[in-house]
Amino acid sequence: MRSFAIGAALLLAGCASAPAEVATAPAPPVPLPAPAPAEAAKPPVALQYLYGSPEAAVAVRATNARIADYGVWRIKQRPTDSVVLAPGATLDAPAFEPCGNKPFAAVFDADETLIWNLGPMRLFAEKGAGFDLKVWDQWEKSGAGKALAMPGSVEMVNKLRAAGITVIANTNRSAANAKGSEDTLRAAGLGEFKHGETLFLMGDDAGGSSKDGRRAAIASKYCVIILGGDQLGDFSQQFNVKDLPAAQRMALATSAGATALWDKGWFLFPNPVYGPWEKLGWGDTFPSDKQWEPK
Repeated sequence: MRSFAIGAALLLAGCASAPAEVATAPAPPVPLPAPAPAEAAKPPVALQYLYGSPEAAVAVRATNARIADYGVWRIKQRPTDSVVLAPGATLDAPAFEPCGNKPFAAVFDADETLIWNLGPMRLFAEKGAGFDLKVWDQWEKSGAGKALAMPGSVEMVNKLRAAGITVIANTNRSAANAKGSEDTLRAAGLGEFKHGETLFLMGDDAGGSSKDGRRAAIASKYCVIILGGDQLGDFSQQFNVKDLPAAQRMALATSAGATALWDKGWFLFPNPVYGPWEKLGWGDTFPSDKQWEPK
C-alpha cells in the first residue's frame, strides 16, 4: 500500500445522486428519521471480506506460509541474482540486481501486507468518506496497538528471521512519521524495524511514491530473495506508469517475465479494498464478447 485511495464510490456503494428538482410549490417540512447507529449498518462488502471473513484469513495465512517455506528453501542454494529488477530492466527483458555474497533479505510492504489498518478503515467507512490524508497522518503517528498483524504474518516473519533472513519493510508511509510506524509494527507483534536500516519510507529519497529507488538501495546491500505486497507497485513501478491502459497493465502482470516471479520470489496478498484498479470501467472489467442476457 500506499498508492492509497479508498474510492468514495466503494465506501458509498449503493448511494445515488438525487435527481434535479422540478419547480413546484414548496411541500411542508417532513421530520427526518433519526440516523441508525453506526453499528447497525454493515461495512462495505470489500471491508467485510478482507478484514472479517474466514475466506480472507485462510488465503492470507496460506500466502504467509508459502513465503516462509520459500525463504527457508531458497537460501539453501545461494542465488546468483535477487528478485529486484535492475535499473532500466523491463519485464520484457528482465535483469536483476546481483547477489554476490550479500546477506539475505525479504522486503515487504507494510499496510495490508504485514498489518491490517483496522482503525482508519472503519473510520472512513462509517463516515462514508474517502481517504483523508490528515487522518492518515494521525494514524501513522498514533496507531500503535490499533493495527492488527495479518494472519500468519508474525509466524512468517519469525521463521524468516530464524533462518538468517533480514526482514525489511518498504512502505509509502511518511518518513516524517518513522517512529509511529516503528511502534505500530512492534505493537502488532512483528518485532523491531529501524528507519533507514530495516524500514524504508516515502521521503527517504526523491522518488516520491515510487519504491524503485528504495528497492535498489536495499538490493545494493542485500540479496533480496522475497518481495511481498498487496499492490503491483510493491514489485516494480512499471505497473504504475501514469495513464497505463488497463489492458496493458493486465498484460504486463501476466507476461512471461512476471509469471516467472509470482510465488517464486514475488508474493501478492489479496486486497479488494483499495488500489489502482478502482478506476476500471465496465469495458475494462467485462469483455464485450462475453455479454449475456436472458431470453
